Amino acid sequence: MSSTPLGRAPHGREQPWSNETPEHGRVVVVTDNPIGRAVEEIARIAGRRTTLLADEDVEQSPLEWLSSHPLNEHDALVLCDHDTPMMDALLRHALDGRAGYVAMMGSRRRAEGVFSTLAESLSQETLARLHVPAGLNTGGKAPGEIALSVVAEIVAVSYGRDGGPMRER
Repeated sequence: MSSTPLGRAPHGREQPWSNETPEHGRVVVVTDNPIGRAVEEIARIAGRRTTLLADEDVEQSPLEWLSSHPLNEHDALVLCDHDTPMMDALLRHALDGRAGYVAMMGSRRRAEGVFSTLAESLSQETLARLHVPAGLNTGGKAPGEIALSVVAEIVAVSYGRDGGPMRER
């Protein structure tokens, strides 16, 4: 088997991918449900380090885990259940910190309530970092489809992109 220079396929053609995987942050998923498990799996396949936190974890709550594992600007936090206990505290903690991507599943109507509650203690600039509803507008309904849209948004944000169609770039 011959080696191929990075960025080149056999016969000198340029390949659309890189053989080197850049260092990415973690994707922390809160709530062990079908969407949460799918987000964790797709993010892992996309080369991200992942952690799935369950609300019912008896050793450490998601908020305790986040407090002992601070998120940085390369990390993402995704709440996959808008009814998760301590939702406001989890979002506030991530937004007060340095997390690069903070998102929550939920309808636009639910998002209005979340923004209203968080606006009491966070600036508009900080609230603008919150992605609710999470994901890109793909129209997906199944857990895997929803998760794919969320991970696509995480990847787009991590590269400073808007997630629009490639043909429009």
